[in-house]
Order: sequence, then structure tokens, then C-alpha cells
Amino acid sequence: MQLSENTSIKYLKGVGPKRSELFARLGVNTVSELIRFYPRVYEDFANTLPIMDAPFDTQVCIKAVLAAPPETSRVKGGMLITKASATDGRGFLNLTFFNNKYISSLLEEGAEYLFYGKITEDYYGGREMQSPKFVLSEKGTGFRPVYPQTENLNTRAIEKCVRTALDGLKDTVEETLPGRIIEKYSMLSLWGALEKIHFPKNTEDLENARRRLIFEELLFLQLGMLMLRERGKSVTSARITEDHTDGFLKLLPYNLTAAQQRAVSEALNDMKNDRPMNRLLEGDVGSGKTAVAAALMYNAVKNGFQCALMTPTEILSVQHFNFFTEIFEKTDINVRLLTGSTSAAEKKSVKYALEAGETDIVIGTHALIQNNVRFNKLGLVVTDEQHRFGVSQRAALTGKGNNPHVLVMSATPIPRTLGLVVYGDLDISLLDEMPAGRKPIKTVLVNPSYHERLFAFLKKDMDAGRQCYIVCPVIDAGAEGLVSAEEFSTQLAKIVFKKYKVGVLHGNMKPDLKDNLMRAFAQGELSLLVSTTVIEVGIDVPNATVMVIENAERFGLSQLHQLRGRIGRGGHESTCVLVSGSRNEDTLKRLKILRDTSDGFKIAEEDLKIRGPGDFLGKRQHGLPALKIADITEDTKILFSARKIAESIIAGDKTLERPENILLKKGVDRMFAGIGNFTVN
Repeated sequence: MQLSENTSIKYLKGVGPKRSELFARLGVNTVSELIRFYPRVYEDFANTLPIMDAPFDTQVCIKAVLAAPPETSRVKGGMLITKASATDGRGFLNLTFFNNKYISSLLEEGAEYLFYGKITEDYYGGREMQSPKFVLSEKGTGFRPVYPQTENLNTRAIEKCVRTALDGLKDTVEETLPGRIIEKYSMLSLWGALEKIHFPKNTEDLENARRRLIFEELLFLQLGMLMLRERGKSVTSARITEDHTDGFLKLLPYNLTAAQQRAVSEALNDMKNDRPMNRLLEGDVGSGKTAVAAALMYNAVKNGFQCALMTPTEILSVQHFNFFTEIFEKTDINVRLLTGSTSAAEKKSVKYALEAGETDIVIGTHALIQNNVRFNKLGLVVTDEQHRFGVSQRAALTGKGNNPHVLVMSATPIPRTLGLVVYGDLDISLLDEMPAGRKPIKTVLVNPSYHERLFAFLKKDMDAGRQCYIVCPVIDAGAEGLVSAEEFSTQLAKIVFKKYKVGVLHGNMKPDLKDNLMRAFAQGELSLLVSTTVIEVGIDVPNATVMVIENAERFGLSQLHQLRGRIGRGGHESTCVLVSGSRNEDTLKRLKILRDTSDGFKIAEEDLKIRGPGDFLGKRQHGLPALKIADITEDTKILFSARKIAESIIAGDKTLERPENILLKKGVDRMFAGIGNFTVN
């Protein structure tokens, strides 16, 4: 059959029905999706380093001669371990292979090889590679793509299928960018970019392919977001006519910071217009975003409108409910709670009161966007921890009113300039000032040898009536060298902290169990909580004073900063301990930034400067369409360039209907398909 981009993957030579099911696990169902299934990284056999100059914990290629024949032994448990040694004339590299009975026949003493892998320090202080890939040096392969894999479908099988697809589609791949843009910015054709992204011959090929594909993806993203922004310029039925901020301030037992006052003023100016507010309230952990939201809700209610606040977890909803109930206790404002755990009778009561207009403010989880939840006069929608929601979920809630005002809150700090691009459909208010009285959190960086002293430190705080966290990067054992929450908590509860109440919390637990555990910790029933990053959002325990983060190098700076923000919420001195055995210089540099800085925005700026993992935006992209190749934290230059070009295009054609923009319109529609009510058609 004639191969096309729309051809099902199962009809590609070498795939078939069974293998197509494996590809489906990776999100690849068509030939088009296969050729856009980009390599995760590349094995670079072209650039070699001397053994003694190669950095630790970084993928490198070493050219060396096998100094002695491999020796294989069987250890306790039946595992085969093969040891060998190679030299480049200056240094020696120890090689270790596990359960590979063919290694002895594949490596020949005196032959020169290219070894590719990570160098670590062995027990005796020497340099070691575990299970490296290798090839005879005269057969050096240059660049090899490494794809995301799944069980029974490895990267080499995927590489072969991609090669078959590209060969079958040669000269038939439909271009996605107008010729004027390709020519003006000296871009590769789409076909050329796809060929070189999968099979680059050198670094220049790879850079040119990435530049073309990243630019295209970011251009479509920015065009779509600008179109969303234009579409948002509708008329609202919730215009604020009277400012009641002074009345709200009298309810507070403290004064707002200058940053909070500025944010309230900026938002109210939006809400006084005929167009609905679409504003991001971005503030560091503890900067007082909730108080700003409360001021806006108070104004909305006093002007005759209802408000809804949606949070990602039940415990966070309860915390907000308690805050708002206390603040508005001496007013006539009615606040209700609606979550999955709300009793059937209470749900019925809340829904009736909302539709009848008897409830002014409702706080809840995804339960708020159910079809049978109706409002009488919804005027303001607030979403907390915006990155936990998709755009369509926010749209589902706003759709319950007549173009209500929207405030999205995020404690994920990003540089302001980058934020203006990432949140292209939102105006931004920054809370760059902390309320008075919040004590700084002491942060220290140690290696795993400090565990015994750390445990003693934890016991001291728990004996004083305080509570502690230990955060692990994974749920269960399996990842080499990583501390798992379940295994670690079991060891600690049985041996180290057997006199204390220890809980374990992770994302695979049922929601009810997670909420019960977090509630138990919040109420002081547990002294120590061993957890994965699920505590990043949704738990506020003023009595928690110490957090130990295992394998800290596995987290992005912003995520570490978010986790650290779970402590230091009371009046006690608090300490965050970063535990890392990494010897990678860039990794340690990143962790030292967190150790020395408490300002989330500075941390984000530094993360960009040194090109760290940049997961302060994470893979979720804050509800935006998924990006397949671009990284908005790494590709900032292309991002800003794409933004300027998108702005100039939209200025002349707001809906991309002109003939010269048809390809761009197709690209935007394709990217934003499935974003619910936020489609740009």
C-alpha cells in the first residue's frame, strides 16, 4: 500500500498488529506521529574525552584499549558480574557488566573500543563505567538516536521503524510553514528537519533540525495563545461598579504588603471594565495570594456576584474554606464547601443554594465543574495552583457564568519576562514581597554519609513536639541508586524511628487514603511523613519544622523550592536538608543556589542562566498543548523570536484566515485540538 502520514502504524513494514500496540503505549498510532516521535537524547560516539578529564555522572564517550581480558564471576543470588579494564595511555577505566554472558566473547584484549556511558567513582576511588555501550573504534557510529521506550520495544527497534517511515515518505511530507518564513529565517524544509533530527551526521545537522522544529512548535503555540487572548476580549456581565476594598481590609488582623495591595488594585481595575479579567497572580510560597483572592471575592460579592475557588486537592479546599470562613465570619457572606467527600445531602444543599443565589462563595475541587453544578450569577472564578489544572478544566468552570472574571494563582516562580510569554493569554500580577514575621528557612546540602546525624536531628525536633518530612524521588524500589518512599519508610519505622508515628504518602494511593494521611499529619497524629512530591501542593502544617529531601539532584530547583515551602509556616525555626551524592559540578551548582537563596524568582532566573532541568514549569506546561521538542526554559531565544513574529502576524490577521496564513492556521488548529472550550477555531 502507498505510505502516507495518515497510515496506521501497524501497516508500516516491520511493525504489525502486536508491535503497533506497543507503539500505542508511547502515543504513536500513525506514521505521522512516528516521524514526530523525536529522540530523547543522542549517543555521541563522535566526540571522545580522555579518561581522566571526563566529568562524573555525565554521558561521555571514551576511546580506550582493553588492558586485560574480561573476568566473569557469579555472586550471591546468581547474578553474573563481568569485570574488565581499559586504558587510553594516561588513565585507567574499570568496566563492569551485569548478567551479560556474552561480554567475554565481545571484548578482546588489546583491541581499541569506544565506550559510552556515565563515569562514577568505584569503591577504591578509581573511575568506573557500569554496563557501557561499546563498539570497535574503527566502526565509530557518530550520533545514534535514543528514543523513549516501553517494555519489549527498545530504542534500536524504534530507530529502524523511523528509518523505514522516512524512506517511505521521502518528498511527500507536507510542509507546515509558509515559504516566506522558511526563506526569511533560513530554515530547513520540514522533510530536511525530520531527516536530520532522527539521523544527524554531526552537531551542525542536529542544531539546524532542532532550530527549525522548535521554532515551528513555539510559533504555533504563540499564535494560538494570542488568538485565545483576542477571543477573551468579550463582554462580561460581572463588571464591578463599587470598590469595597476598605471594608475588606477592616476584616483582616494584619496589613497587606505593598505587593498585595498592588495586585488587588491591578485586578480590580480589570474587573471594573466591560471585558472579563484574565489575570495570573504569581507569588512565591507564603507571599499571601489567598488574601488577594479574598479581597477580590469580597468586592465581587458586595457587587452582587457569586465566586468559585477551585483547588487540586480536598485538603487544600478545606484549608481555603477554613480561611474564608474565618475572614468573613462577621459578615453576611455565605461560604460553602463542595468536594468529592462532601456527603450526598450536603452536596444537594450546596448545589441548590448556588443555583438559588443563596451561596456567595463556593470552594471545592473538580466537583465544581460537574454538569449539575449551576450558579445564579457567577462573577469571579479563581483557580489555585494553576499548573495542576488543564485549560479545559478552567474553561469548564468559567463556562458556568456569563464571561466571568478569572484569577489563576500559581506559586511556581518564573522570570517575569518568560512569564509574559508563557502566559500569553493572561495579564500578570506579581507578589514579590513576603509578609512580615515569616522566618527564613535554613537550607543545608549534605551527602548521604550524614544520614545518621540527620536522623538524630529529626529525633531532636520530634522530641520537642515538632513534625518532620522526608521526601523521596520515587515510590518503590527499582530505580538504581534512588531512595524509594515505601522501602525507606518501612526501614525507618521499624528501626530508626520505631518510637515515633511514621506515615508514608505517595501518588499511587487512593485519593481518600491520601487525604486521610495528610489530614492525620496536619492534625499532629503523625510525627514523621515519608512522602513523594505529592506534598508539593495541598498540605499546610505550621508545626512542621524539618524537611529532608533525598536524591535532591533528581528534582528541579523550583520543585525543591516548592517542597521547602511546606515548612517554616509557624513560629519555629525550620531547616531543609538536601541530600545528594552527586559529583556533577552543574548539579551541585544548582543545589547550592537553592541552599544560598530563598527568593523563588531569583532561583528561577539562576535556573535559566545555568540551563538546569528547568522543571519549574514541568512537563505539564501549565495546561498548554504538550510540546514535543521545544523546552520553554531552554529555548528562550527561539521563544522570544517566535513571540515577536506571532505578534506581527496576528496584528494583521487576528484569525489567520488570509490565504498566506492557511498553513499557520492548520498548524495552530492541530496543536490546540483537544483543549476543550479553548479551541481557537
